[in-house]
Amino acid sequence: MLKFKPMKTIFRSFILITSVGLLISCGGEEKKPQAAQQRNQAKPYPVTKVPTKTLTAYTSYPASIEGIVNSEVRAKVSGYIDEVLVDEGQKVKKDQILFKLETQSLNQEANAAQASVNAAKVDVDRLKPLVEKDIISKVQLETAKAKLAQAKSQYSSVAANIDYGTIKSPVDGFVGSVRLRTGSLVGPSDQTPLTIVSDISEVYGYFSMNEKDYLTFMQLQNGQTMEQKIDSMPNVRLMLANGTIYKHKGKIETVNSQVNPQTGAVSFRATFDNPERLLTNGNSGKIQIPKVYKNKPVVPVPSTFEQQGKKYVYKVVIKDSTKQRIAASTVIETLAQVGNMYVVKSGVKKGETIVAKGVGQLRNKAPIKPQPKPFDSVAKPLPQSFR
Repeated sequence: MLKFKPMKTIFRSFILITSVGLLISCGGEEKKPQAAQQRNQAKPYPVTKVPTKTLTAYTSYPASIEGIVNSEVRAKVSGYIDEVLVDEGQKVKKDQILFKLETQSLNQEANAAQASVNAAKVDVDRLKPLVEKDIISKVQLETAKAKLAQAKSQYSSVAANIDYGTIKSPVDGFVGSVRLRTGSLVGPSDQTPLTIVSDISEVYGYFSMNEKDYLTFMQLQNGQTMEQKIDSMPNVRLMLANGTIYKHKGKIETVNSQVNPQTGAVSFRATFDNPERLLTNGNSGKIQIPKVYKNKPVVPVPSTFEQQGKKYVYKVVIKDSTKQRIAASTVIETLAQVGNMYVVKSGVKKGETIVAKGVGQLRNKAPIKPQPKPFDSVAKPLPQSFR
């Protein structure tokens, strides 16, 4: 037989369940505003105003260095090196003796040739009075004179070879590598020169631009002719292999008139003074060409972030509805990077306020409490530590 609970008990249970549901519901409604409030709570961020500056940016191109004169020293005759009279790096003058070759055999040939000259001269002297007295014909005298000329020519050739055994510097400059020493056999057919004498009082810096950079660069130069454009080109500087800047500025003097079909590049040559002989043949570096940006807006590099290949900053704007300051992400287009600053083409203007640091922790339209900071303190490069 079924038994039913009294109505009073059922009513109490209903009231209990309803009360619990109301409590849970009220608790949820309280948590929602708290979470939203936390998300919308403004946090302090350093901000700075965008200034305009005049800055110089440099575009770098790999360069090779050569002396203005590089003269190979070679033997004109075959022979063994008898003396090496200079050392590597030594400064020499034009016609200074660098090497002497062993010429003993040539001296013997010269003595024999001189003897032939003397004998031919005696023969000519003997025949002259006989011709004058018509005792012999002039043909015999002319034949003797021809033999004398031939003997003199042979002697001159041998004497020249002896002179070639004394190898002199072709120019003023500095001696390069000297690999061959006393006793080495040398000759005019050797592929490797005895040494190279270089004039490095000035040096050439050779570098190249691709076709696109070349056209852009040339179009920016003043002048109608190539000569006028070269004259108007700015002085360039040289970054050495150790990362330091060479203290003497250079001048672009020549531009190749043709595009290299293999590399698609156009070659340039700049000249640098080299009084300290710091630079020499074979040095490498980077030619840096300056470009001046006058009164352009700039932003610190730490104030930017990238997304999908585009650069952004957070502008500080006032939200109309609440008058609250928020960080609005804004795309910027840059012209160049100079130190720890970007030169801006578009996106921000002078006097606008941007978030200076901590942009990686922000989200678009997040409320912030601006903490003004001087621009230079934000754009100052971080100190580098070297091992």
